[in-house]
Amino acid sequence: MRLPLRMLSAALVAAEFAGFARAETLTAAPDRPLQTVLDRASDGDVVELAPGEYNGAIRIDRSLVVIGRSGTVIDGGGVGNAVTVTASDVTVRGVTVRGSGRDLQAMNSGIFLQKTAVRATIENNRLTGNLFGIYVHGAAGSRVAGNVIEGLRGGPLSEAGNGVSLWNAPDVTIADNTFRYGRDGIFTISSRKDRFVNNRFEQVRFAVHYMYTDDSEVSGNVSIGSHVGYAIMYSNRLVIRGNLSDHDRDHGFLFNYANYAEIDGNRVTGGPLNAVMDQLESSPSDERDMLPEPKRERVLRSGPEKCVFIYNTNHNRFRDNWFENCAIGVHFTAGSEGNEISGNAFVNNANQVKYVGTRHLDWSSGGRGNYWSDNPAFDLNGDGIADTAYRPNDLIDRVLWTAPSAKLLINSPAVQVIRWAQAQFPALLPGGVIDSHPLISPPARPAAEEVR
Repeated sequence: MRLPLRMLSAALVAAEFAGFARAETLTAAPDRPLQTVLDRASDGDVVELAPGEYNGAIRIDRSLVVIGRSGTVIDGGGVGNAVTVTASDVTVRGVTVRGSGRDLQAMNSGIFLQKTAVRATIENNRLTGNLFGIYVHGAAGSRVAGNVIEGLRGGPLSEAGNGVSLWNAPDVTIADNTFRYGRDGIFTISSRKDRFVNNRFEQVRFAVHYMYTDDSEVSGNVSIGSHVGYAIMYSNRLVIRGNLSDHDRDHGFLFNYANYAEIDGNRVTGGPLNAVMDQLESSPSDERDMLPEPKRERVLRSGPEKCVFIYNTNHNRFRDNWFENCAIGVHFTAGSEGNEISGNAFVNNANQVKYVGTRHLDWSSGGRGNYWSDNPAFDLNGDGIADTAYRPNDLIDRVLWTAPSAKLLINSPAVQVIRWAQAQFPALLPGGVIDSHPLISPPARPAAEEVR
């Protein structure tokens, strides 16, 4: 017999409330094994951990909510995972997790989410002294939010793990976390439809490292003092928006075989190069050589070597980004095709563009190009577009890139004559980048989070 719709709805609501009524709250204390309490719990129960230190490794194989208080610590004792989650719909909140093992092959982690741990929620925890902070190993639909994750320090980066590693785990959100030290802040491989938003990274190798992860989003993140801000490799159809790279060492953004992405509203900033060079030049040579290595590196490289490195990267749209105070604004190479580059600001970079190819590339779209801080052009009709095209490179630049020793001749009369001739007869210019509609004034600076 079929029940009327109203009676069926009431029955479902009653069943749901009955399920909640069966859920219990269990309290754990450090003076008895935590695993015993977890094994006694049933799906839907809440396990509250009193302050104190609990011995790992623990295993959560039921759909539980595990909540800690200030001073609650789970210590893995330096072996395996401190916490392993195998059940679906598990929440771990408010706990300090430390002391995983150091076996890279075994992926020892502070919290390890197995493939069956779908829809896990890991939030407002502190993870420190672990090889990997959190490993999302196929746990689709999970959320990692509001955690502080500090990796290993003092050893080789090759022996450190990542803050969050993600493998084959679609529909995962990693948001509002703070990452420090270790190898990569977030590393993802072979996944899709993930979101990395509003995270902060400090002094890691790569803040965000993408490999074979499609149809995903990286937005609102901040990287400070890392080797590379955002390394996007072998991934398609990404949205990369509103991120900040502040004083990252090598690259703000690195694109390698990344295609069909929307890259807009991002900002890369370095130090004021002129001030740094003045400081370096004013020091006696022997004094410069005697600077401690970290200080010497800060003096020599106050900004990224390259704001953006683009390698074999095709059919992307770079719009309304801000690239400032790098040794090279954009290094563009290796057959990258079909990219739209417009509305961006290139400000005070020692070299705005490095492109060694022979093809002609016009970096403007729909009558709108980019802003170049070293472009001395005029705008006589007041339309906001410079009256002449901008060419960031000439024949001499290409000679210097291919034969760096030629820089000894840079101020010679012969070089000056060649540059004058190229200015007077543009047909002499080799193939390369041209902005046919350069902006006369910079666009609005992206509202990425201010730091320092």
